[in-house]
Amino acid sequence: MIKIYNTLSRKKEDFIPLEAGKVKMYVCGPTVYNYIHIGNARSVVAFDMIRKYLEYRGFEVNYISNFTDVDDKIIRGAKAAGLDIKDFSDGFIEAFFDDVTSLGVKKASQHPRVVDFMDSIISFVETLIEKEFAYEVNGDVYFRVRKFPDYGKLANKNISELEEGASGRLDNESFKEDPLDFALWKSVKNDEASWESPWGPGRPGWHIECSVMATEILGDTIDIHGGGQDLEFPHHTNEIAQSESKTGKTFANYWMHNGFVTAADGEKMSKSLGNFKTVHEMLEVANPQVLRFFLATTHYRKPLPFSDDNVRDAENNLQKIKNAYENLIFDLSNGKDADNEIQVDEFRGRFIQEMDDDFNIANGLTVFYDFIKFINSGGSSQEAKKLFDEINGIIGLDFEENSSKETDDEYIEAKIEERQTARKNRDFTLADAIRNELSEQGIILEDTPDGVRWKRG
Repeated sequence: MIKIYNTLSRKKEDFIPLEAGKVKMYVCGPTVYNYIHIGNARSVVAFDMIRKYLEYRGFEVNYISNFTDVDDKIIRGAKAAGLDIKDFSDGFIEAFFDDVTSLGVKKASQHPRVVDFMDSIISFVETLIEKEFAYEVNGDVYFRVRKFPDYGKLANKNISELEEGASGRLDNESFKEDPLDFALWKSVKNDEASWESPWGPGRPGWHIECSVMATEILGDTIDIHGGGQDLEFPHHTNEIAQSESKTGKTFANYWMHNGFVTAADGEKMSKSLGNFKTVHEMLEVANPQVLRFFLATTHYRKPLPFSDDNVRDAENNLQKIKNAYENLIFDLSNGKDADNEIQVDEFRGRFIQEMDDDFNIANGLTVFYDFIKFINSGGSSQEAKKLFDEINGIIGLDFEENSSKETDDEYIEAKIEERQTARKNRDFTLADAIRNELSEQGIILEDTPDGVRWKRG
């Protein structure tokens, strides 16, 4: 039985999905106004591994991860660039797929975008107004926080604490009934992007966007909702309030939050603090498999200290794993196939036991390293390779050598030219597919101001 630490209850709980054998999972994705930084990537990789482990354990996972493409920063960035917000966001969405594909991340079942759900968002807000959970003032719509019971329970906050933090704000926002109320719809300001609504032209607030996309695609109640620790409050707290007020049902049964990536001084890495590194920059100098291994192999709830030394440690450990795998393949190619199915099954059972305990990859790696010692001491077999591949697949590693003639230089250059043509024609689906195809063959593309460079990963 898999156990999940539920942020809502502050304890580990047996994972019992709504429908046997299936998982409805929603993970908050990036706001696409810049390249993702290493903290964003930590969340993407952590939940990618969790998803892959659930699939390994036999679940069919409907995995949804959104793009927030309507936001103040996007509106300002698009205006500065002289683009509409969709074209501005398209570039960073393409870069996101480039980066995370290099990190071995599997595409979500769907990647919804806010711009495609505007009618549903307006309808959702209308229902909240009808139920008197929301009200309109001068073209803005706000949610009545005090009307929702147990507001703040996810982040372990109470109304008194929130009142203290909000003291003095009402003078500046006197149109609100209460300083705690949050925006569901914002009226248009100046010449910014907007959509027509019953309350006049405007755009949705951040929190309502995820509630709508999650419930529209997965239903009123989902199994797992995930995201970074910083989203507990106010984002996920507000998602719960508005979703459950509309439907009268539990929004998500399990809430999962990954820990921060921290800088050398222990401070959280973030764009607002200016102490982050983008994955785009890092992949120009770092092996994507090393970065994947670094991000994937600390327990998802723990903080992840980022430093050159820690990345080097990850590189060294990854090399030991790769060496063991190459030795295994060499032994098998020379006819060695030990009769050790029972021993291999014991390692598999131990690995599963650790991973079933809230996806504890740190303990799972301990088992993996013991397994590698077993292989290096003469345990090479087809059964051992099968388990090695299973664990690599969960961590997100791929050591298979692709010797296909299709990866010769001429073929690669032709595929790059085809991708460039697709990008000029704004056929980003085809461009993504070509990049993914090359990535699967170990070919890493780098888009630079001087053109596309490529290397073998």
